[in-house]
This record gives sequence, C-alpha cells and structure tokens, in this order.
Amino acid sequence: MKRVLVATGGGDCPGLNAVIRAIVKRASQEPDWEVIGSIQSFDGILREPTEIKVLDERAVAGIHVQGGTIIGTTNKGGPFAWPVKNKDGSWGAVDRSDEMIRKLQYLGIDAVISIGGDGSQRISQQLFEKGLNIIGVPKTIDNDLSATDFTFGFQTAVQIATEAVDKLVTTAASHNRVLILEVMGRYAGWIALHAAIAGGAEVCLIPEIPYDIHKVAERLQSRYNKGKGHAIVVVAEGALPKGGTLVSAESDEVGYHNLRLGGVAHKITRDLKSIGFEADIRETVLGHLQRGGIPVAYDRVLATQFGVKAFEMVLEGKFGEMVAYRHPDIISVPLIDAINRPNFVDPDCDLVRTARGVGISFGE
Repeated sequence: MKRVLVATGGGDCPGLNAVIRAIVKRASQEPDWEVIGSIQSFDGILREPTEIKVLDERAVAGIHVQGGTIIGTTNKGGPFAWPVKNKDGSWGAVDRSDEMIRKLQYLGIDAVISIGGDGSQRISQQLFEKGLNIIGVPKTIDNDLSATDFTFGFQTAVQIATEAVDKLVTTAASHNRVLILEVMGRYAGWIALHAAIAGGAEVCLIPEIPYDIHKVAERLQSRYNKGKGHAIVVVAEGALPKGGTLVSAESDEVGYHNLRLGGVAHKITRDLKSIGFEADIRETVLGHLQRGGIPVAYDRVLATQFGVKAFEMVLEGKFGEMVAYRHPDIISVPLIDAINRPNFVDPDCDLVRTARGVGISFGE
C-alpha cells in the first residue's frame, strides 16, 4: 500500500473536516492507497510516541458537517522551530525538519497533504525544498491568500459575523446606542467588509484604509437627532488610525510567534469619548465564534473540491504545488507563488466602491 499523510495546521477553520473526508473518499477509489492523519499538524510525527491514525471511510463518515478537525491542529512550534526548554528555564527552538522527513520515510509515507494558511504553506514550501513530496491546501477564514479566489472557512466566518450584526442592530435601536463589532482577519479586512455590507453597518474600519476618528464620529453623529438614533460599526481586528499602530500584544505562549491582535473596538470607544462623542457605546468582540460550528454549504462544497483535487495532485505527482480556486475552476499553483503575495483589500476594488455606494464610511 502507498501512504499519504494528511495534516491540518494553523488556526482551526470551518470546512477542515470536509477536506479530510474528501481526500479519504477519493483515495478509497484507488486500490493501493491508504490515508494517515497526523495529530495536531506535524507534531504527531515529531512526538514520541508518534501520534497518527488511519483515516478510512468509517473514520470520516459524516464529518463534513462538523466544525474543527478530527485530527487536531496547532499554530505553535513546527518542524523548523520545535520548542525546547533550556537548562536555565527559558525556551528556545530547534530545527527538526530533517528528523521528521526521515521518520516519514520510515513510516512509508509517499506523499503529504498539508492543509493550512499562509504560515503552514511556508512550512510546506520549506519541506518541499528539502525533498519532501508535499501538496498544500489553502485554509484560512481571513481569505488572505492571493493565489486562490476564496479559501474555505471564509464564507462561514462572514455568515457568523453578519448574524452578529443583525442581532446588534435591534439592541442598538432599543437603547439608542452605537454598537461596535470587532471581527477577525488579522491584516486583511475581508470579513469586516463583507459583514458590514451584508449587515448594513454605518461604518467599516479595515487595516487597508487607516481611519480618522473625527470622520468616524461625524458619520455616527449623523445618525442621531436630539439624542435619538443608533449605529453599527464593524471593525477588523487589524484596523488602525492614520499615523497610528495596531492594537496588539506579544504572546507569552511557548512556540507561538505571531502578534496577538485584538482590543481595537475598546480603543475606538475611548477615542470617540475623548473627542466629545456623547452617545452610549458598547463593544462586542466576536473572537473565536467565527472559527467554530457548522460550515455553511458553500464552504463544504469548496472544501470537498479542494480535498478531491489534492489527492488527484498526489496521483499526478504535482508536488510543491497548492490547490487553488480560480472561478470556475479548481487548479493548482506553485507553493512559492501562493505565499509570495498576501491578498489584502484593494481600497479601489469593486467591493469597497459598493460599500461607499450604500453610504458606508471607512473613516477617511
């Protein structure tokens, strides 16, 4: 039997299980292939004892409707930066990539399918350069990979954020308040932009268009007459004021190297109050609710397409490449091209023009 190893890395995302299921079901149509899952990305291979599991049709039955991933995931450490504790109690990192590749060979792994976002696919490219037969599948709710039109999980995150806006509208109206909804996205404003348009927000603040708090206050004030009115602000966690910086903090988690974004909604409230905006303001930070739960139908379909394509790329030997969606086709692109340029919102794109056309302010 030939073996393909599947790993899910980075943050969890609606649709991961649908990809895993699609890989297994497509592989089951070949008489000489077996699918193995590595627990918590490549950590399952690097740990002693090894943590892997056979993924057959019984193991993946019905999982396409479940959030999360049945083989776990992690956004800490990895084969090139495995955390180790020094004698003085501090933590460092070592490169265990060569060791991992040897172990994969020992386990009889013929190919690897790595499902993950930008960080995971950078690891995939490095492993490919070391000679590993690896294929990438793009995963991120942030939709920030330029090689593909959409990534699975994004539409589910947008749906959850839009439903949050819908709920906040009624409580904002009841109390004559401004409700600020902070959504994920890191350095890309796609979730915020889609949710603001779909939910009918008055203000949308995204990383790609730095805002002026005075312009934000002017737009909000236009919604009030003699103290009565309400407004919704949707803000991406990576939004920042003109000439300002991100609201972020260094993480003290071992093996986690990304900045932890969050808190911009509270900053906006403080800044609005400091310039004299008088209406009541409340903040809601949606956080990890955007990552969990049942994936919408769109993401299940896209994830299934990605899974089938990924295994067929294994059969074709298209290693060092990543699955991508280019409407209306599912194609493959070199991993190096996929990670070279992030997908940020173009301030002049049609979607931004649409938002402006319905009166949404970006605080410019």
